[in-house]
Amino acid sequence: MDTRDTSTPSPAPAPAWAEAGWERLAARVGRCRLPVWDCTAGLVVGDDAALMIEAGSSLREGSRLRADARRLLGGDRRVTHLALTHPHFDHVLGAAAFAGVEIFGAVGVDTVLDQGRDELRADAVAQGLDPAAAAEAADLLVHPRHLVCGEWTLDLGGIQVLLANVGPGHSGHDLVVLVPGDADGGPEVVFCGDLVEESGEPQAGPDAAPRHWPAALDRLLDLGGEDALYVPGHGAVVDAAFVRRQRDELARRFGVA
Repeated sequence: MDTRDTSTPSPAPAPAWAEAGWERLAARVGRCRLPVWDCTAGLVVGDDAALMIEAGSSLREGSRLRADARRLLGGDRRVTHLALTHPHFDHVLGAAAFAGVEIFGAVGVDTVLDQGRDELRADAVAQGLDPAAAAEAADLLVHPRHLVCGEWTLDLGGIQVLLANVGPGHSGHDLVVLVPGDADGGPEVVFCGDLVEESGEPQAGPDAAPRHWPAALDRLLDLGGEDALYVPGHGAVVDAAFVRRQRDELARRFGVA
């Protein structure tokens, strides 16, 4: 007699986002806004795996995010995948807290993180991070193992997430994360990194590609569509109309047609 269980596993229970201090965006998707630099981190919960988006600005913030995820996921579940949207200190310096996790970034980001450790550390200190914390995080920085050139689909079990390399724009290596809408009519959620900012004017540092930035946002809008929720790297969740206005403002600012 065949005694194998052929039933379909039930989906993982929806996390208690609010109790953990996170904002629920959809049944399987939440985000938090980290203190000081107001950097957004996201979590996508599958039946078999979980994706964290961004690692925070230090080992302390990275450890906080990983601990939050453990509480949200419950049992012995943990973060299995990490996506870094671009190689700036407030998004990547907590990556060592995710050692052992499958880490994703845009093609070329590994070289930036390898050759630019001193610049990352110096930028973090200049922005107010404790020098010892910045040095420790830079010394232990974990690089992405998986580099996305075009698009990469992650199957987390019950939900497939799209990672798309839409840059350059805010940086030379911009990755966005698209989470599809759910069967109950929940919205598609797009984690934009710092290609989109709501809490202030988008920042164009020395590694930005200003003339390509509007095109990156065009690509982002094509992928997300009109009804998606767009999650900026800093600030409140916005809609497609906000992204389009920011795209047009950037085009005027940088003299792009």
